[in-house]
This record gives sequence, C-alpha cells and structure tokens, in this order.
Amino acid sequence: MFLILSLFVACSSTPEAIGAPTSETPTQASVMEQNTDPRSLSLTSLNSEPFDNSSLEGKVVLFVNVASECGFTKQYDGLQQLYETYQERGLVVVGVPCNQFGGQEPGGAEEIATFCRINFGVTFPLLEKQEVNGSGRSELYTNLISSTAGNDKDIRWNFEKFLVDRSGNVVERFGSSTKPDSSTLTQAIEAALGE
Repeated sequence: MFLILSLFVACSSTPEAIGAPTSETPTQASVMEQNTDPRSLSLTSLNSEPFDNSSLEGKVVLFVNVASECGFTKQYDGLQQLYETYQERGLVVVGVPCNQFGGQEPGGAEEIATFCRINFGVTFPLLEKQEVNGSGRSELYTNLISSTAGNDKDIRWNFEKFLVDRSGNVVERFGSSTKPDSSTLTQAIEAALGE
C-alpha cells in the first residue's frame, strides 16, 4: 500500500517541484545504491571515439545538454568561462548535444564542433549527440534524471545543468534559465570543489 501511495505522489508532482525535496524523495544513499557514478558510464565523444573517463576521475563535472540554435546558446560563452575559471581546481564542463527541443541541434558532429569552436571558443569536452528524454534516453541521462537531484523529471529544454561532485554523486540540477555566471551555480560549484 505504501508503494502504491508513493507512486501516486511521485506521478502527481507538478513541474514546479523539480528538484524540490519531498518526503517521498529517496535518500542520497538509496539512490547511490541504484545508480552508478555517471562519470564511470561508457561515454562517446562527439567525434565518435570512446570518451576518456579518466579525465573525469576525482573531478567535479557539470553536464549540460546543449544546442546550437537555441535562445540559450549564448550560454556557451559562460560555460567556457566557468571551465577556464575552475578547471585547474578540478571542474570539467561536459556538453551533450541534443536535438529533441525544437530541432535546435540539427548538425552533425563536425558542424557542431566547428560551430562551438569558432563562435564560442569552446575547449571543454563534447559528447556525441544523444536523446535526454523518452524511450531513446541515453544511459547518461537515465542516470542523471534518476538521481535525487534529477527527481525523475524529464529535461524541459536545452541547457539544463547537472552538477556531479568528486565522489560521483549528482548533487544539483539547474534549469535552462540558470546562467553559467549565476551566483547560485558558482556557489554550488565551489562547494563541490571543496573551496
């Protein structure tokens, strides 16, 4: 009976409740028993080569679903700045191209890489284009969304952000409107870095 009640409450949550703790939100310990460290999953770089996961070991990682033709695309500038500011202290920004929101990432791998490099000077790693919602949701986003911070809520739009701490726990989720230079995000990054 408790399980049925819990499922009803979880399914009836409103979109405004994304990330909001509830009495039904599982504890960090129980989520980590179910989920693996997202940094240890089999990832593929934008160029279709296996991603070097060792580059994320012991690091704080900010995963962001990105797109080239979105109103939030200018956030690439801020993401690059975050990467440059905190890289030496252990932050890695990882961009994950996705074309599920208004077809705003239609390009192939080379086009995406060129766009990011020429227009925003992006040097942080980009993964292969993937789906973040629906039946084709990637293993990475299944992991991120099913975490406590993910709250089992679909990605709403491009440039949502998930912060993973040095131990591999998904500790924060930020909506698209949270700019890379916002104090909310930078404070969370500094806390995860142990600053």
